[in-house]
Order: sequence, then C-alpha cells, then structure tokens
Amino acid sequence: MSDAFVAGLVAGYGVAVPVGAIAILIMGLTARTSFKVGAAAALGVATADGLYAAVAVLGGAALAGVIAPVATPLRWVAVVVLLGLAAHTAVSAVRHHRDPARAARSRDGLGTPARAYAGILALTLLNPMTIVYFAALVLGRQASDELTAGGEVLFVVAAFLASASWQLLIASGGSLVGRLLTGPRGRLVTALASSLLIVVLAIALIA
Repeated sequence: MSDAFVAGLVAGYGVAVPVGAIAILIMGLTARTSFKVGAAAALGVATADGLYAAVAVLGGAALAGVIAPVATPLRWVAVVVLLGLAAHTAVSAVRHHRDPARAARSRDGLGTPARAYAGILALTLLNPMTIVYFAALVLGRQASDELTAGGEVLFVVAAFLASASWQLLIASGGSLVGRLLTGPRGRLVTALASSLLIVVLAIALIA
C-alpha cells in the first residue's frame, strides 16, 4: 500500500514539476489577481492530473490507444487556446494600464476562483500526453507488482496531492511577484512577460 502511495507521489511530481505553459499561466494569473485565484487554478491542474491518473489505473492501455490518433489535433487545440489566452492577457494589460479605472470595472477572463479552476482544468485536460504518461507508469507497476484496488486508490490520491502541492507552490511564487510588482507599470510588465512566455511555450508544443 505504502509503495503505491510513494509511486503516486513520484508520478504526480514527475508530470507536474516540468515548467510549461500552464505553470507560467498560473504564476501570471496569481500576480495579476490574488493567491486565492491562483490557488483555484492550481487545484484545476491537480484535478486534471488526478482524473488522468484515475483513468490510467482503470484502463490506461486501451485509452492511450484511443487517444493516440487524436493527439495531434488536441495539441493544436491547446496551442490555439494558449495563444488566445496570451493575446487576451496582453490586450487587457495594455487597456488597464492606459485606463486604470478599467481594472476596477472589469475582471480578467480567469479572474475569479471559479473561472480560474474551470478554465485551467479544461486546458490541462487537453494535454493527451498526461494520460499516456500515467498509463505507462501504471501498466509498468501492474506488470511488476500487481496493484491492488486499494493500491490504485492510493496511487491516484498521491498523484493528486503531489500535483496540488507543486501547483500551489507555483501560485505562491506568482503571489510573491504580485506583491513585488504592485504598481501599474509592474503589473503591465508582468502580464506582457507572461503572455510572451505562454506564446513561446505554446509554439514549443508543435515545434
């Protein structure tokens, strides 16, 4: 049982730690809004990872085979969504910088905890490599030590906790950046830098 939990932690950190577009998005979102919004976004990522871990233990091999043919279209959808978010972030930042009162009247598209959670959850679910990653790990363990039903539950829970802890750490970093760059110019720079990084990372998905 404990081995399955440790394996889940390792798997969760393995898929969460590499800094990609989602991590940059969470940091930028937290810096522009609040830690509460960033934490909700972080939990959206963790929920997606937990769901994919659960799907993997229930039938990873079959689902990986089904997803493989549509992996490229899903990747393109993720790229389009990321580029759209980058553009929205940049345009909103410029408008708010030119008209500070606008910031008080309008909110970022992901500027509430509920929107941040749902939006980042949906975006993370577009990553087909996550299910392939978890499926490979689960199938490998099933072949070597035959995961029991209880072990599978522990694996999924541990993967979720690992992902959640790392994503919340990312959100904390964004909160710190937000406190350091509290002025209008600082927030503009943060938003534009975040947009640029998201564009670069989105392009990297298809490079």
